[in-house]
Amino acid sequence: MQTEKWLFIGDSITEAGRFEDVEGLGDNYVRMIRDQFAIRKTSPVPTFVNKGISGNRITDLANRWQEDVLDENPDLLSISIGVNDVWRQLDQPGMDQVTPLRFESIYRDLLNQTVASTNARIVLMEPTVIEEKRDSEGNIKLVDYVEIVQKLATEYDCQLVRTHRAFLTYLENKRSLPLTTDGVHMTSTGNALMANTWLDTVFD
Repeated sequence: MQTEKWLFIGDSITEAGRFEDVEGLGDNYVRMIRDQFAIRKTSPVPTFVNKGISGNRITDLANRWQEDVLDENPDLLSISIGVNDVWRQLDQPGMDQVTPLRFESIYRDLLNQTVASTNARIVLMEPTVIEEKRDSEGNIKLVDYVEIVQKLATEYDCQLVRTHRAFLTYLENKRSLPLTTDGVHMTSTGNALMANTWLDTVFD
């Protein structure tokens, strides 16, 4: 029996060492999800495909969607994007920016293409955080993008992984271990929180 193909696409949070990894997964939440599937389920482990690329915004996903998603024809597609769409507004304000309106328009087009061309089960992950402070400038700007992902998940009947909420809850409870190395990129704890939130959503 042919195993399913589960494809994860996003930015550096998803990439996280996949190009240096002989399995092409990286040391990240994608690997943790794969390993937990093997532990929790008796069914064959899907083929996991990591298509994360560092620095990507929604515009970059659009440029490679045909090759990296549609041509792959996955059974499950998990999308994690939005952090760089905001972060670039903070660290490179002079570049062409992805406004919330533009973010929603492009994201919607990618979902339309996917629905029209594949039978993939689609999972949308909220953007995580920008700095480990709820009221950081990045997290305030990120709210609009999180809400867009929530809206699109409802409209397209996708499963919504509430990673942003999970991260804020962790921070509000003042847990001792950091989630990120630099406010964006994950520690092992951050990856575990992403993976657990995904698993609790998709497996339930």
